[in-house]
Amino acid sequence: MKLVHEAEMKSVEVLVDHILKEKDLKDRQKTLLRLTDIMEKYFGSLFEKESFDGARQLIRGDGKWLHFLNRALNELDPHVVKTSIMNLGFEAGFYGLQVREDAKNKYHCNIPWAILFDPTSACNLHCIGCWAAEYGHTLNLTYDTMCKIVTEGRNLGVHFYLLTGGEPLVRKADVLRLCRQFKDCEFHAFTNGTLVDEAFCQDMQKVGNLSLSISLEGFEEVNDSRRGHGSFQKVMEAMDLLHKHGLVFGTSICYTSKNIDTVTSDAFLDMIISKGVWYTWYFHYMPVGNDASLDLLPTKEQREYMVRRVREIRSVKGGKPIFAMDFQNDGQFVDGCVAGGRNYCHINPNGDVEPCVFIHYSSANINDKSLLECLQQPLFQEYGRHQPFNKNHLRPCPMLENPTDLIQMVHASGAKSTDMQSPESVEHLCGKCMKYAKEWAPAASKVWDEIESKEEKETKSEASAH
Repeated sequence: MKLVHEAEMKSVEVLVDHILKEKDLKDRQKTLLRLTDIMEKYFGSLFEKESFDGARQLIRGDGKWLHFLNRALNELDPHVVKTSIMNLGFEAGFYGLQVREDAKNKYHCNIPWAILFDPTSACNLHCIGCWAAEYGHTLNLTYDTMCKIVTEGRNLGVHFYLLTGGEPLVRKADVLRLCRQFKDCEFHAFTNGTLVDEAFCQDMQKVGNLSLSISLEGFEEVNDSRRGHGSFQKVMEAMDLLHKHGLVFGTSICYTSKNIDTVTSDAFLDMIISKGVWYTWYFHYMPVGNDASLDLLPTKEQREYMVRRVREIRSVKGGKPIFAMDFQNDGQFVDGCVAGGRNYCHINPNGDVEPCVFIHYSSANINDKSLLECLQQPLFQEYGRHQPFNKNHLRPCPMLENPTDLIQMVHASGAKSTDMQSPESVEHLCGKCMKYAKEWAPAASKVWDEIESKEEKETKSEASAH
């Protein structure tokens, strides 16, 4: 198996090198098509044929996403691009999938595509309403523990690791050390951006397997009112440095009832695109913690707007030259909730293995158990039995949109609160979501019907065109 893996990897690597060297778009299209054929030959049994046909259609066309890809190949550092393609594409997306599927069947539990862990709970900022602050500011995963997570994860086919906190770049030396030690894994840090400097960008170029999502709440006045005076300008300077060095980075935006219009506006998107941002993660505000504000929850009208707006931003015709993802509203593309190890899980700075970064309950700790044992814990098994929590994937979450489900799973599994500062009962957490869930349900049904109807028409239109 190892020899086969190395041979397949080498053939893909050769084509990637060709793509990076080619400057003419037509030549690149030909090599990209060859790469698609190779990937279908190696991994066609793992994916629907339509996935490869869709890739070919995109490559042969002359649309927004082909030009977006071509611009990325021209502007980003070649070593960074190649490393990202090989680690995130070949290792995590294709080869790792077969390993994960085999492990899932063997061990009878979910095996995630990505693992999110917190190197530290410490942070150099004190942002208002930060859920990560619930863990306190003195916890750290040791370097050996982080190595354990990645080593055992790789053995299960996991090659993608996301880092949060606290502020993960407080541990930037250890983060870079991980990147050097595990060269076939991709690392991605969610950061406030204020610790990014010239030396760090040079190190990112050298390792090639680290990308960033920078937190931003809006323009300067709104952003600094939550994150502290001067933080916006520091983020702008960080983006300029990352852009200059040809590094992959995007934004991580928590949308609330207060900032939703601003962070989806043309003016805001044009601003971050001009700074070199390639993608933007949107995260729905979650009322996690005993003192969480319910006033920040978006209204049902705002949620409807967000569903449509993100699809508009991504649209092939029009939209913006940036890839927008909405963690809460893009459930249709991943069949609902991805937590509990189904596609990802979270390990907090105390080592507790949680189903989701927003769900602070667990009965397994990475310091006491193997990663596999943690994935087999009762709460994750409950997730596996219940997913998806709703057939309408605009209502994917067992907390926000299906709060009685989370209460049931926590009690059935015997999981305990992992909140280090002020343990929150699952009844208290989910009780804050009951009114929201009830009001969103009929609106979600209406929007879901619209989405399905639109997709059905597009499918029929494409079929008739062929």
